[in-house]
Parts: sequence; C-alpha cells; structure tokens
Amino acid sequence: MQLSLLSLSLPPLPPPQPLHNHRRSNPFHLRACSTSSNHRVVVTRERGKNDKLITALGKHGIESLELPLIQHSHLPDLDKLVSLLSTTSFDWIIITSPEAALVFLQAWKAAETPSVKVAVVGTGTANIFHEITPSSKQFIDVAFTPSKATGKVLASELPKHGSERSTVLYPASAKASHDIEEGLSKRGFYITRLNTYTTEPVQHVDQMILQQALSASVVAVASPSAIRAWVNLLPEPENWGGSVACIGETTASAARKLGLRSVYYPSSPGLQGY
Repeated sequence: MQLSLLSLSLPPLPPPQPLHNHRRSNPFHLRACSTSSNHRVVVTRERGKNDKLITALGKHGIESLELPLIQHSHLPDLDKLVSLLSTTSFDWIIITSPEAALVFLQAWKAAETPSVKVAVVGTGTANIFHEITPSSKQFIDVAFTPSKATGKVLASELPKHGSERSTVLYPASAKASHDIEEGLSKRGFYITRLNTYTTEPVQHVDQMILQQALSASVVAVASPSAIRAWVNLLPEPENWGGSVACIGETTASAARKLGLRSVYYPSSPGLQGY
C-alpha cells in the first residue's frame, strides 16, 4: 500500500521520523507493533458502517476505536429521484461516494429497478454496486470510472454520446461541491442534480471515548464532513500531533485546508488502499 503525504506551505519541520516516511514504511504496521493504548486507529463513519475497515485493520493486528462523527439524513429530493427514475431515462447517472450509492440504490429499488448506466468516481463507490444481488446487476451497468478519483477528472473524462447533448442525472449529498455540474456543463452535457441526502455532525459524542480518541495515533476519515467534525472536537487543533488517514484525495484536500499537517491518502482508492 502506497500512501501519499500532502504537503503544506508551512515553516520547515524537523527531519521526519520513519513513521511518516510514506515511501519506505507502512505507518499502520509500525503502529501495530506496540500494545500502547494510543497506538490505535479511530474510525469515524456512522455506527454500523465501520465494520469492514475494523475487520481489515484487525487482520494486520491493528486495534480500532469506533467514534462515529457524522450522521446522514435524507432530503426531499430523494422522492424526486424515485419519480425521475420511474419516468425518465438518462445517458448517465453519476455517483460520487459510497453513501450516495447506497441512497441511490434505495431510490432505484423503489422505482422498480429500471435499467441505468452509471459512472462512479472510484472503486470504493463501484464496490457498492458490485455487492448487490446478481439479479439486480443486470439492470445496472457500471460503465465508467475516471483515471483519477475526483469529481473534476470525472467531469472532464465522461464519454459523450455522439454530437447530441448527453443527459446526466447526478444524485448527491447537499454538501458535495459543484465540480461535476460545472465541468460537464462546459462540455455541453445537460445535467440534473438532486440533493438526496446531507451529512451532519452527530449530536452527541461519548466523552470517555473522545478522550481515548484524542490520544490515538491515527484518525481515519471517509469524507470532508468527517474531518471537519473531528477538527471541531479538538481543543487545540494546531497542536494536535496525530495523523489523518483519508479515504481519498478529496477528503485529504479538506484536511489540508483545515491546517492538518500529517495527512495521508491511498494512491489507489478503495478499502484495501485505505
């Protein structure tokens, strides 16, 4: 697993320890060598959605601490999505996160499983579709993944159908950026965006677990919302010395903008890279 360390325009730092040398070592394996309570990974998705990561880390002997930081809630556009899927066909449906995929599948089943062609931002999102039942797969064609798992690259590389104006349906989080719409509109696509869900910080954080998390070596985050929620919990964010393991470049970029310095993300998106 090769991790990319995001660099910031900051004053010179002391020479890096081997733990942070992402080209020569695996920081997670190094941390797993100690039985100290602070050498654990904090996993932060909604409760019940951290199991795969916890299992994967456990196979490497790495202890996890579950601290859900975000929660998802559906928005009125979810009903509109069901209606559109029932009555309208699109050249492409764009899905840019695992959570967006799960919400889409809920609406797709409610619309009686129409045949659709899907473009996904990366393998992590594609895996959600691969896990559906074989009888459903025949109606969902996951036909495109960009060369780089970002919305901007997807918008620049999505294939067009001849000279006609291709139609795109984009069900997304209300917090998602507008890179997809802007990029596709410039290329002549006709795009319909629906904000089917939103992501918010949890209303209550267990203070005992939080104190353990604050001393952990690594915090794993799977969305910009999660890293913002984590930073808001830090008493002194600028003095926090832990590392952030991000699911992808978009989340890592959000962590960097928040001033975090030890930020990692996998070169290959997906659970194993994560």
